Amino acid sequence: MKTKLKYGLSAYSGTIDEITFSSYENGRICIARKWVMPTLNDNNAELGSASKNLSKIYSECSEDYKSDLRTYAYLYRTQRQEYGKLPPNSYSLFVKLFYAFRDENEGTVDLKTLSFGDLSTLFPEVTSIADAVEAGYLPRLVGSELLTASM
Repeated sequence: MKTKLKYGLSAYSGTIDEITFSSYENGRICIARKWVMPTLNDNNAELGSASKNLSKIYSECSEDYKSDLRTYAYLYRTQRQEYGKLPPNSYSLFVKLFYAFRDENEGTVDLKTLSFGDLSTLFPEVTSIADAVEAGYLPRLVGSELLTASM
């Protein structure tokens, strides 16, 4: 249902109580609907397992590597910023790196079972930002070749 809000608000996005509001056309239209719990499926379980494992791998990375990731996120924000979109943070770029890595190595890499030890011995092309950029898993940015800290 199309809604009208009080206090000079033209639109709202989010959930209050059991109503979900959605904003469209730059805040000119606001739609309200009853909130419904989404049904979980196999894809949700797959993504959840991969996300937990990537989070574990990220926690085992060195501080120098995480610092390089933050620097890369800054370079990404300054060189590839898209108007109207939030820039990615260092962790989201880490996840982007590993999904690109998985897509390139579909038969041998499973993000649910990949371990930190596997990376340094079997997959050295993702152990530094410079190597990941060189392998094509992350976009090439000016200065990314200097980010050589190892996981």
